[in-house]
Amino acid sequence: MLLSILLSFLVLTPAWAQAPAPPAIQGRAWLLVDTQSGRALTENNADMRVEPASLTKLMTAYLVFSALRDGQLRLDQALSVSERAWRAEGSRMFLDPKRKATVDEMLHGMIIQSGNDASIALAEAVAGSEPDFAIRMNQQAARLGMKSSHFVNATGLPHPEHYSTARDLYRLAASLIREFPQFYKYYAIKEYRYNGITQPNRNRLLWTDPHVDGVKTGHTESAGYCLIASATRDQRRLLSVVLGAQSDAGRALESQKLLNYGFQHFETVRLFAANQTVSQMRIYRGTESQLKAGFLSDLAITVPRGQAERVKAEIVTKQPMLAPVSRGQQIGSLRLTLDGKPFADYPLRALHAVPTAGLLGRMWDGLLLMFE
Repeated sequence: MLLSILLSFLVLTPAWAQAPAPPAIQGRAWLLVDTQSGRALTENNADMRVEPASLTKLMTAYLVFSALRDGQLRLDQALSVSERAWRAEGSRMFLDPKRKATVDEMLHGMIIQSGNDASIALAEAVAGSEPDFAIRMNQQAARLGMKSSHFVNATGLPHPEHYSTARDLYRLAASLIREFPQFYKYYAIKEYRYNGITQPNRNRLLWTDPHVDGVKTGHTESAGYCLIASATRDQRRLLSVVLGAQSDAGRALESQKLLNYGFQHFETVRLFAANQTVSQMRIYRGTESQLKAGFLSDLAITVPRGQAERVKAEIVTKQPMLAPVSRGQQIGSLRLTLDGKPFADYPLRALHAVPTAGLLGRMWDGLLLMFE
């Protein structure tokens, strides 16, 4: 049977109907997400396949950051510039094939200047060739849950088999920010000078919104103007994805509208800390009689601002609970409702292992179960 335990102290919010309507956005697809809760606040065509253009370089950077973390590369390591990298089409940092450049310089060139030459050179340093690097890009995309993405190059130059979605690109950007905070600082740099040439970061919001600290622009004629923007206010981080805007200024304006909407009309509430005991339940046939349940990472929800006093929650588990149980095993769910309507379910985890008891313990619990 199902056991429902009402958490009367937990009061949150009723539905998005309580929030003002989102702004009108000019673009092919867009998405706004609160990264702490993972809740999408507004979206349109977020799962539509699109050309990612230079937003691709977020995956290139992710793999380079991984190589730095794993000791495969060093920031001060000098890399040769291949002819393939030197002859790259599109935006460039103007690498010189007769002069080596460090990994740090190339990262600046790829992230701030969106240099295709730097992207290819870094891909070759990590995987030996750009085609082999693309294989790693797709492997990493699968690990991140980017189910609707496929990469064939490190730059984002157009190709029929090179595509992604707004939701997948959000997953990538959020993972990069979360896993590599020591490198994410590159994305807030407003300009970079290399080989005697100074180029600005194309993310206009770095100049107009002090809360914005990244992330990346992209543009081709077929993709339109694209921007993933990230901003923090009051310890909240929002990520907006705008794809297919009509101009450079337009992608910045539409992104700003989304960020302002999310910060002004929503708030994020942390319900439980990682490893906090949410409930303690009876378990049978184990070496212990009580099982502590909770979440292995912080659990937060995003709700319309000022409405954090109306949602109720219940813990739903399958009874009777029988050993063995391992730490992290799902043993139920936390079910949230908004004014009686379903809002979200979160897997409830065992916070510790409970092995099977010995013969006498199992027999005794068997008797208890017969009477209960």
